[in-house]
Amino acid sequence: MESSDDLFRGVVVVASVLLIMALVASAIGINSVDISGFSAVILCAVIALGVQWSSWVPASVKQTERFFDITGGVTYLAIVVFSLWAGAHSESPSSREWIVSALVVIWALRLSSFLFLRIHRAGKDGRFDRLKTSPVRFIVPWTLQGLWVFLTMSVVIVINSQSGPAPDLSMWDVMGMVLWLIGFGIEVVADTQKTVFNSKPENRGRWINDGLWAHSRHPNYLGEILLWTGIAFFGISCFEGLEMVAWVSPVFVYILLTRISGIPLLDERAIAKWGDDPDYQQYRTDTPALVPRLRALRP
Repeated sequence: MESSDDLFRGVVVVASVLLIMALVASAIGINSVDISGFSAVILCAVIALGVQWSSWVPASVKQTERFFDITGGVTYLAIVVFSLWAGAHSESPSSREWIVSALVVIWALRLSSFLFLRIHRAGKDGRFDRLKTSPVRFIVPWTLQGLWVFLTMSVVIVINSQSGPAPDLSMWDVMGMVLWLIGFGIEVVADTQKTVFNSKPENRGRWINDGLWAHSRHPNYLGEILLWTGIAFFGISCFEGLEMVAWVSPVFVYILLTRISGIPLLDERAIAKWGDDPDYQQYRTDTPALVPRLRALRP
C-alpha cells in the first residue's frame, strides 16, 4: 500500500515538472512552427513525458528498471526526428540542424546502449531498489528523466523547430563542435576505462584511479557537461529574445550532475564503502571531483 508521504512526493514532483516544462516551453517556443495549432516545442515536451510515462506503466507492473536508460535514449531520438520534421514545415533543415541532430543521435545511441548493457550485466541498478516496488515512487525517476531529456534538448529543439531561414554557420558553431568532440571523447574514454577496470577480478570491490580517473573522480560527468555546452554554442548565432532561455541546457546538466543526482550520490556511496580506507582518503584528497588540476596533468 502506498503511504501518504509517497503519494504527496509523487504529486509534487509531477506537478513541479509540468510547471517547469510549461514555463520553459512557452519561453523558448516564441519562434517555433505550429503543428495543428500547437507549438512544436510544446509537442516535444509532450513527447518527452509521454514516452516516459508509457514506459513507466509496464516497468511498474514488472518492477524492473532494466529499460530505464534505453527509454531515455529512445526519447532523445524521437524528439530529434519530430523536431526536424516539424521545422521542415517552414523550411528544409539547415546544415546547423542536421549537425546538432546528428551529434545528439550519436551521443544518445552510444550512452543509452552502454548503460543498457551495463545494467543487464549487473542485473539491476541499486538506485531503484526501493523505488520500483511502488508505482507512486517509481513514477518519480521516469518523470524526472522526461524533464532531463526536454531541458538538455532545449537548444536542439529550438534550432530544429524555428520558423524562417537559419543563419549561416559561424565560428561559434565551430567552437561548439570542438567542445562537443572533446566532451564526447572524454566521456567515451572514461566509460571504457571503468568498464575494463571493473571487468578484472582483481579489481572487484575497488575504486578506479587509473587513466582519466587518476585526474578526476568523475571524468565521465566532465565530458557530459562539456558536450552539452558545445551543443549550446550552436544556438549563439540563431537565438533571439526568450529563445536564449534554452541555454538552461548545460546549466541544468552541470547542476544536476554536480549538486543533485550525480556526484553527491556516487560520493556518498563511495564514502560508505571505502571511507575508512586510508588509500581512498588520499585519493579523494589528491583528486578533484570534476575538473583536473593542471599540475596533476604533468608527467
